[in-house]
Amino acid sequence: MDHIILEVGLAIALIAVAGLLSAKIRFSVIPFYILIGMAVGPHSVEFWHFDFRFIESAPLIEFMGRLGVLFLLFYLGLEFSVGRLIKSGRSIAVGGTIYIAINFTLGLLFGWLSGFPFQETLVIAGITTISSSAIVAKVLVDLKRTANPETEMILGIIMFEDVFLAVYISILSGLILSGSTSIGGILLSTVIALVFMLALLTLGRKAAPMLNKLLNIRSNELFALVIFAGLFLVAGLSETIHVAEAIGALLFGLVLAETEHMKRIEKLILPFRDFFGAVFFFSFGLTIDPTALGGAVWLSLAAVAVTLIGNLTAGMLAGRSAGLSPKASVNIGLTIVSRGEFSIIMANMAKAGALMAVIQPFAALYVLILAILGPLLTKENKLIYYLLNRLFRWDRKQASTSHSK
Repeated sequence: MDHIILEVGLAIALIAVAGLLSAKIRFSVIPFYILIGMAVGPHSVEFWHFDFRFIESAPLIEFMGRLGVLFLLFYLGLEFSVGRLIKSGRSIAVGGTIYIAINFTLGLLFGWLSGFPFQETLVIAGITTISSSAIVAKVLVDLKRTANPETEMILGIIMFEDVFLAVYISILSGLILSGSTSIGGILLSTVIALVFMLALLTLGRKAAPMLNKLLNIRSNELFALVIFAGLFLVAGLSETIHVAEAIGALLFGLVLAETEHMKRIEKLILPFRDFFGAVFFFSFGLTIDPTALGGAVWLSLAAVAVTLIGNLTAGMLAGRSAGLSPKASVNIGLTIVSRGEFSIIMANMAKAGALMAVIQPFAALYVLILAILGPLLTKENKLIYYLLNRLFRWDRKQASTSHSK
């Protein structure tokens, strides 16, 4: 533990350098955070008798990264309100079903056509289906798109994915880890997760007056303690009942968005969101072994192509089912194309179950490509929509004009 403070300080300095470099060339900062983490991770080498590999500080940096996910999703929830989300409840259910059905089916087909056995195919389908909540939240905030009409659908799909993930992990753990998973147990877990999410959303509608009085605290110190206590308790409770802690943070943000203290909470959370969010992507890079990626290049590239096609198709159908424009529908598919923490969870499960070794480097490279490509595609959504519109002619007037922006 002698060098833990120095290691954390070095990590923060490297994150700052990556951020300055991305700002200099005006590119998304997320890939830079991930790549710098890869460059100095546990699989790199010692430099000048100092171990750059963050061996001692890795658990602390990983925990700080988890906090980053909570703050990113909590802040995203604050940008909305329960009322807005509930108003779109039916269209979100339809859109979420469309998104999961298309991407999961394509994942199964991809695994089967690639020649994987049954259990490996199920893992690959899970890896390619679930979006990264952290990257999606970061992109929406950085590009200032939280007020866009399609963002409600994006948030809804993220929560819908979490219910699917809770069920799917229960099934996979029973199959792969040689446990016994009963249908009744899976259904009970699903019902508990749904009831918990609906209870929090209902609380956001009914308890706003009480929360307004509770949060009427003059002291900034006490105000921060109350907000942080609520955030971590709700997120921690979510995890215990098989709802991702990030979704618990999102729901807590949605609840507090109904209060008159929302702006004060946003101002409080903003620096924590930025700092710990950056650490998350750096810590994610630390987990990727660059030397193990070569054997899964073609498999990963093929999976990326399948995911891009599936996401754009699902985004178009989900958006149109909610009455959104073709442009907004394309934005849905592009924004949630990034894969991240949940895909790595699936790959780790495969490793624990002694499945084919190629799944680990495949998942790492697949996630890395989409973590880099996703924010870039989302930023260039106008150009991509213009090109797709030229092909499919959703808006004939725009297709006949030049791309002006």
